[in-house]
Amino acid sequence: MAFISVFDVLGPNMIGPSSSHTAGACVIAFLARKMLGNSPKKVEFILYGSFANTYKGHGTDRALLGGLMGFGTDDVRIRDSFNIADERGIEYKFTPDSELTDIHPNTVDVCMEDESGNRVVVRGESLGGGKVRIVKIDRVDIDFSGEYSAIILVHRDRPGVIAYITKILSEHNINIAFMKLYRESKGNKAYTIIESDEMITPDIKSGLYKNEHISQVMIVQ
Repeated sequence: MAFISVFDVLGPNMIGPSSSHTAGACVIAFLARKMLGNSPKKVEFILYGSFANTYKGHGTDRALLGGLMGFGTDDVRIRDSFNIADERGIEYKFTPDSELTDIHPNTVDVCMEDESGNRVVVRGESLGGGKVRIVKIDRVDIDFSGEYSAIILVHRDRPGVIAYITKILSEHNINIAFMKLYRESKGNKAYTIIESDEMITPDIKSGLYKNEHISQVMIVQ
């Protein structure tokens, strides 16, 4: 029998009417911002399925923008996300897409760009009860819930890189709960996602960046 907690019944603390359309949307954008690594300057939200049809009425647009600015699901500033984003100089756009239908009904692409022109596209699905799944970073299919502290690494698909990563984590006494590997194709860009039930401090980045094949280290917690 599956365990059901009181939070699955009552849902998360949140601003807005729907755990799927507001809380989940906020969490997706919050995680996406972490993956960009810097404050976003421009963002386009491409909405699919139910998100595309109801994003204005359910406050999905405000929740996405709030999450992108680092607001939690219960942050009252979500109600004023548009004005706050304007004050911060963030360019934002919401684009409903009704063409792609073979997709989870609560799906959004968060297409971000920072001041330096670095771009990341993150696709997330809102599963209900404030729970989400990140299913794509740029062109690479992944599976990431954001429920644990995590390190997401972008690197070349080369022999020895994974061994180096686990060595650095061991030196920092970080216990690996889950580890998933993804790649575009053999020898090209790859992603390693490591989830831990312990806090991961930013000082681990310097050791990881010493490997010439590791180009980006993102800590999500």
